[in-house]
Amino acid sequence: MSTQATDKGRSDQESQHVRRPGELNARELARWGWRQLTSMRTALILLLLLALAAVPGSLIPQDGVDSLKADQWREAHTTLTPIYEKLGLFNVYSAPWFAAIYLLLMVSLVGCIIPRCLVYARAMRAQPPATPARLTRLPDSATYVTDEEPAEVLAAARKQLRGYRIRKDDDGDSVSAEKGYLREAGNLVFHMSLIIVLVAFATGSLFGYKGGVIVLVGEEYGFANEMSQYDDFKPGSLFAPEDLDDFSFKIDDFKAEWLGTGPGAGTARGFESNIRYTAGTDDEKKYDLKVNHPLTVGGTDVFLLAHGYAPVITVRDGEGNVAYSGPTVFLPQSQNLLSFGVVKAPYASPEEIGFQGLFYPFMGTVDGEPVNLMGDIGDGSNAMLSLQGFRGDLNLDAGPQSVYALDTSKAHMMSPDESGKAFNLRLGETAELPDGLGSVSFDDVQQWNRVQISKSPGKEWALLGVSLALVGLLGSLFIRSRRVWVRARRVDGRTLVEVAALDRSGGGDTASVVTDLVENLRGARTQEEKDV
Repeated sequence: MSTQATDKGRSDQESQHVRRPGELNARELARWGWRQLTSMRTALILLLLLALAAVPGSLIPQDGVDSLKADQWREAHTTLTPIYEKLGLFNVYSAPWFAAIYLLLMVSLVGCIIPRCLVYARAMRAQPPATPARLTRLPDSATYVTDEEPAEVLAAARKQLRGYRIRKDDDGDSVSAEKGYLREAGNLVFHMSLIIVLVAFATGSLFGYKGGVIVLVGEEYGFANEMSQYDDFKPGSLFAPEDLDDFSFKIDDFKAEWLGTGPGAGTARGFESNIRYTAGTDDEKKYDLKVNHPLTVGGTDVFLLAHGYAPVITVRDGEGNVAYSGPTVFLPQSQNLLSFGVVKAPYASPEEIGFQGLFYPFMGTVDGEPVNLMGDIGDGSNAMLSLQGFRGDLNLDAGPQSVYALDTSKAHMMSPDESGKAFNLRLGETAELPDGLGSVSFDDVQQWNRVQISKSPGKEWALLGVSLALVGLLGSLFIRSRRVWVRARRVDGRTLVEVAALDRSGGGDTASVVTDLVENLRGARTQEEKDV
């Protein structure tokens, strides 16, 4: 009984290790997964996913591109903001899920292309295939009978097939030729160029940086390329501060070309800044900075993105002291530069004072309400500053705050009278604050430019990759891969010539190839007879 029990237990253990039909072990499963990942279908799916994943980066303001717009979007969409934050939609190109798609696409392309390159290398060294036994069964073929010798027909065929690779070890009664090898080369170049582009963009993301800054127009203002000078700065993962190029610039003048009539009247259709810059220890140089015409210093590009106005505002407290003074950047809210801004006077006495409101470069009225008519401020006579005042606890000593936001939750509104209206100031006007809290004046208007400063190592490689992709795509579309065969043999005292062609890429007109070849072979004999 014990022996039978032992045999039964052993058989049960052995049956547990017997694989069922279709079951894969770990090695086979890994091989199957690798083949699926490195298939062209998977690469195309991942490429589509990468394109779809980049869509939110175009629709949603990105912290790395324009942090001001991103902050404004957060304030305007308080419900969606927490969801977007968790999904990383304000930093799409740095999100883990975007990086995962990126890396999988890289692996898929490399694993797909390397085997194809090896196959292509073997195909380039291989001879064209031997002539099929029955050429007349091919879709496009033709036959004719001639009195020429088979050797003469085949010699004429070799001359007509110049540009084709001809099989050297053909049997004596046929010629096998093939061309269009560069079609597959075009496919490989196209896919390898994708790898070049992906690597170039990855290099730029890792070692480059992108930052934005608002620079006032004027001799007394300027920018030096230091991290402390940026309003927002987005470094790459492997970026180091010493990678910043040494340069500085000032904006001497800013010119805008305004639309005068028709739709969009009063909006800028073009603008440029006249700047002076110094790179390292070089002499100062001038440059006209325009949209899509950046200034390049070393490996850094300076782009002109936007422009706006900075009203010069002075706030005096109840004791007559200047609590705030200087140009205040107001951010455009529309194409005609109706702008929003904030003024903070934390050291005013006896109470903190703050303002938030709108700047109208060219104010008119519609139904009695102020409306900004155009962005061109002209001589400033039609400009107006409309400020809503607050007093009390503005939470101005609570640490770093946005200069474009004012906490009024614990403050009290103040206005010129009991109506609660805003302080409306024309250029050069001053308004007294209630209860002897001081005054606010609108002294002047200056202009500002928003510039983007970025360094993207590998952008030349990206351009090369895109160019190669175009060349490869054109080659794969227009180069036809064809095989042509000519057989000539003696039948009943005459020579039977069989001609056939096959388009390997599909959709090619090989019937015309066969027709032309037959006509040329016959024409060559006729010409010889005429010469004789």
